[in-house]
Amino acid sequence: MTTSNASFQPANRSNLSLLAALEKRTLIWIAERLPPWVNSDHLTVLGFVSLAITGLLYWQARANRAALALAVVFLALNWFGDSLDGTLARVRNCQRPRYGFYVDHILDALGTFLLMSGLAFSGYMRPRVAYAFLIVYLLLSIEVYLATYTIGTFQLSFWSFGPTELRVLLAVGSVVAIWQPYAIFGSRSFLLFDVGFLIGTVGLAGVLAQAVIRHTAALYKLETK
Repeated sequence: MTTSNASFQPANRSNLSLLAALEKRTLIWIAERLPPWVNSDHLTVLGFVSLAITGLLYWQARANRAALALAVVFLALNWFGDSLDGTLARVRNCQRPRYGFYVDHILDALGTFLLMSGLAFSGYMRPRVAYAFLIVYLLLSIEVYLATYTIGTFQLSFWSFGPTELRVLLAVGSVVAIWQPYAIFGSRSFLLFDVGFLIGTVGLAGVLAQAVIRHTAALYKLETK
């Protein structure tokens, strides 16, 4: 059984990332100037296809490191499509909150899988590191979606970091890896992406633990008499 849009209440969005304010102004400025024939579905598809191509380019980087530079271009296109689709709908007052939320985030999950699989077999990162990050990332995504339903707040950032900041870090790392794919610590060298994504995995695991504890306590207090 479905409910009408009139009875559906979208969750509050919370984005306190470093670039959130600048990004919001930029996206609104772009949305107000897009031609009428461009709609949110076009942008959602652009975001997903760009992320899938980014993963393919990382895989191709095993044979040609120039693919790393092209991957940065498609990361930018992913940001454009993935970040702008919801903004365009809000600017034009043609939101479809349930459809948009579902389609956007199921494609995000699939796109992230393709991206990390490309990195896993790029030669610039070990598969075990790539998939460890992917698992923790998807677990955190599940927690966010559950909290959106049970608490009514859609958390877009943690510890001042959100998807845009993660894209920026990956883009910077990709450019650096073109010339220097290793991080040097004393007399030992490690793959640059291994180091970066191991730090990211630990960080996401910490965010996940904190969120689970906080939300469990909040819901227990709310529903315990």
